[in-house]
Formats: sequence, C-alpha cells, structure tokens
Amino acid sequence: MAQNPARRTALTDAAIDVLAREGARGLTFRAVDAQAGVPAGTASNYFANRDDLLNRVARHIHHRLTPDPAVLAELLRAPRDRALVTALMHDLLRRITAERAGYLAMLELRLEATRRPGVRDQLTGTIREQLEANIAYHLDEGFPGDRETVVLLYLAMTGLLVEHLTLPGVLGEDGLAALVDTVVERIVPLD
Repeated sequence: MAQNPARRTALTDAAIDVLAREGARGLTFRAVDAQAGVPAGTASNYFANRDDLLNRVARHIHHRLTPDPAVLAELLRAPRDRALVTALMHDLLRRITAERAGYLAMLELRLEATRRPGVRDQLTGTIREQLEANIAYHLDEGFPGDRETVVLLYLAMTGLLVEHLTLPGVLGEDGLAALVDTVVERIVPLD
C-alpha cells in the first residue's frame, strides 16, 4: 500500500465526489482515479479493495462536514440559549448545502451499509461517535436541553437535510429558514 497521506486524502475526497454523483455502483477505482486526475491504477495502490475505500470514506467524510473553527468561535460568543442553538442549526444547513456532495455521499454510504456488514459497522461506529460527541459538547457547553434534545435535533435536522438535498421541491426553498427556526423552537426548551 502506498503511504502518501496527502494523495490518500485526495483520493478519498475524489471517492466522496464520485459517490455523490454516481452512487455506490459507480464507485470504482477507475472512477476515483479519473475524479482525482491521477494515472489509472493509483487508487488501487492506496486501498486494498472497494470495502477498504468505502470504510476510508466513512471515516473521512465528517472532516468535510465539520464546522469552520472561526465561524464556530464567532457563533459561540453568544449566550448559551435557544437563539444560539438556532444559529448553529442555520450554520449546519448552510454548511451541508455548501458541501452537498459530502452529504449525498453519506446517504449513499448509508444505503451501501444495508448491504455490506463491514461498511455498516464502520459507518455505525463513526455516526455513533459523532452523535455522542455532539451530545457531550451540547451538555458540556451548557446549551439548553438534555441528551434527548440533541438526539431529537439530530433526527429532525437529518430529515430536513435529506429532503432539502434530494427533493428540494418537497419543502421548498423559501420557507426553509423558518422551518429550521420551528424545529429548534419545538425541540429545544427555553433556558
């Protein structure tokens, strides 16, 4: 296996883009090489097989979806109240919309996980770890609500994001911001 970490990351990012555009069936080493603009056969030097590639994508995809530290620091200057949670959910919607390929690739991985136990195990571990980290962060930072609040926000925002990115006509674009406000208002208790 080749050991250039920057090249491996570039190939993983290319795989995310291929997954988003072509779906899991279109994810081949050849397609990843073409997306990354590298010679044919390069991806096969970095990943043992397709499952290895899918597992690497499952671990890496969250890096593309992580909040910008500067934006997060600015948002966190506000009091830890429902208004801040609302601002964070709007930032989530903005980030995921901007990184549409990453989120669509995540949806493809979820579907692939129903067919491949190794991918399911990897993705379940990654998603559970992220959810637990979000719960701990919410509680440690003193945001309103409890563990259940975070789980409900996760479920509601996941559904909203799936509709927004896959079938935008269902919710419409115009009322999306108001819908995010309503989700937070209904789930997050006042201080």
